Amino acid sequence: MKTTLLPLAAALALAIAPTLNAQDAHCLDAACSLQALLPENVDMSATASASADATVAPKLGTWGIDTAGMDRSIKPGADFFGYVNGNWAKTTQIPADRSSYGGFAVLRDLSEARVHKLVESYPADPSKGDDASKVGALYRGFMDEATIEKLGAKPLKPSLDAIRAVKNKTQMAEVMGRSMGGYGRSFIGLSIGDDARDPEHYALYMSQSGLGLGDRELYLDPKFAPQRERYQKYVEQMLQLGGWDKPAEHAAAIVALETKIANVHWTRAQSRDRDKTYNPVQVAELDAKAPGFAWGPFLKAAGVDKAARAVVRQDTALPKLAQIFNEADLDTMKAWEAFQVIDQASPVLSKNFADANFEFRSKFMSGQPQQRERWKRAVAFADGAMGEAIGRDYVQQYFPAESKAKMDSLVANIKEAMRARLGQLMWMSDATRAEALTKLNSFGLKIGYPEKWRDYSGLKVVAGDVYGNAERSSQFEWAYDVSRLGQVTDKLEWGMTPQTVNAYYSSVKNEIVFPAAILQPPFFDPDADPAVNYGAIGGVIGHEITHGFDDQGRKSDGKGVLRDWWTKDDATKFEAQADKLGAQYESYDFAALPGVHINGKASMGENIGDLGGITLGLEAYHRSLGGKPAPVIDGFTGDQRVFLGWGQVWRTLMRDDALRQQLVGDPHSPGQIRAFAPLRNVDAWYDAFGIKKGDALYIAPEDRVRIW
Repeated sequence: MKTTLLPLAAALALAIAPTLNAQDAHCLDAACSLQALLPENVDMSATASASADATVAPKLGTWGIDTAGMDRSIKPGADFFGYVNGNWAKTTQIPADRSSYGGFAVLRDLSEARVHKLVESYPADPSKGDDASKVGALYRGFMDEATIEKLGAKPLKPSLDAIRAVKNKTQMAEVMGRSMGGYGRSFIGLSIGDDARDPEHYALYMSQSGLGLGDRELYLDPKFAPQRERYQKYVEQMLQLGGWDKPAEHAAAIVALETKIANVHWTRAQSRDRDKTYNPVQVAELDAKAPGFAWGPFLKAAGVDKAARAVVRQDTALPKLAQIFNEADLDTMKAWEAFQVIDQASPVLSKNFADANFEFRSKFMSGQPQQRERWKRAVAFADGAMGEAIGRDYVQQYFPAESKAKMDSLVANIKEAMRARLGQLMWMSDATRAEALTKLNSFGLKIGYPEKWRDYSGLKVVAGDVYGNAERSSQFEWAYDVSRLGQVTDKLEWGMTPQTVNAYYSSVKNEIVFPAAILQPPFFDPDADPAVNYGAIGGVIGHEITHGFDDQGRKSDGKGVLRDWWTKDDATKFEAQADKLGAQYESYDFAALPGVHINGKASMGENIGDLGGITLGLEAYHRSLGGKPAPVIDGFTGDQRVFLGWGQVWRTLMRDDALRQQLVGDPHSPGQIRAFAPLRNVDAWYDAFGIKKGDALYIAPEDRVRIW
């Protein structure tokens, strides 16, 4: 299934590479994908020492904390984010070519600069057949604006002609099926991933799809009327650019159609429930269970007709989507499909298409004033198509062996902290505890880069054919996925490239993964004070480990099998604490967005991960001291430095529109909330900074959430 988890994927409008399964893999940050180079362009002098070489990692202060960026006039108990990051926030501006800025942005800019340097060094002759030449051709083809402008809308013609030729609903279903490996879309999304009940094999998944705005709430909530109105104008604009007839009339009909689809979609909270979203069905029964959709032609066109079984995520939505398909006007559906193609392809087309896409998707929806420079978009394009090919060179130049060794030690210490906490939990029964310890012992670990690299020899790259290269890349990835249907899962495969600034936990593989690019300041600095590292990367490690035991990750056992291994009483106690945590997050107000709040249930897993992350990071730091007292540095105790390390990681500035988008469609709470929200439930934070009743962030001990 094509996803919109990633701003890059949305910007390129292509699922050029297989994205992580949003339900079975939990990422640290919102940018969660195989290729996660975001549109970031950071002035690192705002955060760290300026460097003439943009490929050199930043340094933060002398021991890992940018003390100049703190605002010590703010009481930690009044505003911990401001205390840790106040001066940085006051003196920093969000660059014009992005919608947000923060700690992640520094490293994403660094990774982007490094990848840029690599792709600039590659030849651009794909006829040679080697990976470097293909990557070079992808990059330089995107940079060739003159050729792209000369082509204008011509690259769209074959795709739009195929849609125009559709004469009935069966042919429409076939077009939707073919879109799985190229431009276009369907009301039903398809993906191939590890089977949650049989993690040793791949399975076909079906999910609700069809919304150009992404989330159902943008169609149904009255406060998003401006977004809907602007979206309709955008649909009309793109149809007009693509030469589709009656653009205004069709745009209105398309928005009305998508609103019907939104009405039957599950909510984000419902769609992350791993029990309710595992609904196996025999493919032969689809016509009876969801009549009105041409299932056979659809699946055959997608290349997955050999699958005898599929796992349906939103099972009650499926028959309703089939009914909408059956009842929809054919001309409206053809226009809808044409818009999907044009919208997705626009970033690789001439300036009028690319600018229109930017003006709506980035500027209006996320508040980003300026489009990214061409070379940045070209880097993202090449990286999206052949990320692991670039990754091989990236790790050779930018990932020292000692970083991997130190991470191995840190992870081992965090796991021991989790083991200790599991042994101390008063609310957990011995039966559940034994299963939890078994799962912890089974955790896999991947650091830096994969042992086995992707083979791109089957990907055809043609010099100067940007549109075709993008389409062939998408087809290449889909064919790769389809070939694995029913096969044994590849345990060595990674869901992110080494140059990705992120981390994740996979429920079905029961493993935590840390790409090379995140193992740098502010997350990890081998020269920094250990307490800071335990609060920063230690908190990240703890966050990912905790995902194995959060409200959804806990539903899989040590082998990655989706099954209930909790006693009923333990599950009830856990859920009560989780609900309490969700209520805390939903209570936060955003002055610029009255009435818009964090969705406590949709963000539950990430919020539990943050609470577990800092708790485990602190415990592991204490254990690392070996009974010796922690040193005091610049007047800060060891515990204070752990919490400073955590708060500094979540430096975040966001434009109002970007904040709205995150609150509506992302499972992660905003960074400025993550900096302090979990700490309010950690007793040691109160002791470290002398936070007392009457302070704004104070929570009474009996009301603090106690999970791990």
